[in-house]
Amino acid sequence: MTAYRQDWFEGWRLFAVLALTLTALCIWIAGMRGFEVEGVRMVIRFTARTSLLLFCLAFSAAALARLWPNAWTRWQRRNRRYLGVSFAASHGLHALAIASFAIMDPAGYAAATSAASYIFGGIGYAFIIAMTATSFDRTAQALGARLARAAPHRRLLPAVPVHGELRQAHPRHAALCAVPDSAGRRVRAAHGQHGGEGLAAAGTGGIAGYHRSRRR
Repeated sequence: MTAYRQDWFEGWRLFAVLALTLTALCIWIAGMRGFEVEGVRMVIRFTARTSLLLFCLAFSAAALARLWPNAWTRWQRRNRRYLGVSFAASHGLHALAIASFAIMDPAGYAAATSAASYIFGGIGYAFIIAMTATSFDRTAQALGARLARAAPHRRLLPAVPVHGELRQAHPRHAALCAVPDSAGRRVRAAHGQHGGEGLAAAGTGGIAGYHRSRRR
């Protein structure tokens, strides 16, 4: 029975429960003040706190599951996507409350904000929108396909350790660069400033053998 409850309170059900609960609480908090400006400002403060909580739960999930593996952290890691989308929903309610404050009390809103709040708030919401968009499989696949179409014949070579350490190549013998896909099967990676032994990359980056790199 406990396992069934844990399975039920996961995924999009978890998001739905959190989003509906937050919406109901926001309406209740604003209603306690008769849906006046003070109630709206209380909703702003409340959603700021819930957003912080959900943000911490989403972005600490992987680290906590590694440091303290238990039932809670495993559940948290499995549902970090939905906790992140719930964070976006909470901040969406936060934005609605701010907009309501601006409409209901323009003078008070102007006194409580500044140019910096518009700049940093806008940047923050841009990141939230991007994070939310990539939380959906179809959107993430569409973005991945678009990036692939933008550079269909380019491939970035991976960094490769040489004799146990990473060597910095001279710009004339760049070890890391975007190369045509047709040449990606036999790409030379320089290993020193004055040339020397390199690694031949084959296919998707596998090592085919050693050869002498040429100076340009």
